[in-house]
Amino acid sequence: MARILLLHSMYGLRPAVRAAADRLRAAGHEVHVPDLYVGRTASDSGQAEKIREEIGRDELLRRAVAAAAPHSDRGLVYAGFSLGGAIAQNLALADEHARGLLLLHGTSQLPDDASTDIPVQLHVADPDPYETDDWLNVWYLKMRRAGADVEIYRYRGAGHLYTDPDLPDHDPDAAERTWLIALDFLADL
Repeated sequence: MARILLLHSMYGLRPAVRAAADRLRAAGHEVHVPDLYVGRTASDSGQAEKIREEIGRDELLRRAVAAAAPHSDRGLVYAGFSLGGAIAQNLALADEHARGLLLLHGTSQLPDDASTDIPVQLHVADPDPYETDDWLNVWYLKMRRAGADVEIYRYRGAGHLYTDPDLPDHDPDAAERTWLIALDFLADL
C-alpha cells in the first residue's frame, strides 16, 4: 500500500480527480486529495487559468506543502494532474521521505542541482502543447541526472488532460491504459 498525495489540475478538485482517488483507494492505497483552490472549480481553460493566476504559484505551493506536511514523514508518493503534477514534482524533490512520483499530464522545471533516487512515472499526450518533445527530452535528461528512475508513457492522439471524462481532451482507451500502468507502478512501491 502506498500513501499518495494526489493534486488536482488547474481546473480544481473536480469529479474526475475524486474518481481517480477512489480508484487508487480501491486498489488498497491511502489517498489524500487536498483542494488547493478551496472549493473553486473551472469548466474551461480560460476560467481555470484565471483562478490559478489569482491564487498564484507561491500560494499554491504553500497550500500543497501544508497538505503534505501531516503525512510526509510516513513516506508519500506524490501524484498530480497537469498543474498538480508540476506541484507534486516540486514537493517530491524537496521531501527526503518521498517514495515516488506519479505525473499525469504535467512536469515542472528541475533545478540543475536536483538530486533524488525516487522512481518517477510520467503519462503524457503525444503530442502535448504543454509538454513538447523538446521540453520532455530536457526534463528526462535532467531527471535522470538527478538520480531518478524515470519511465515515460506517451499516448498518441490523446488530448492534454485525457484522463478526465468531463473534458474535451478525454480519451477513454489512453486513460484506461494509464491507470493500469500507474497501478502497477504504485503496487511496486
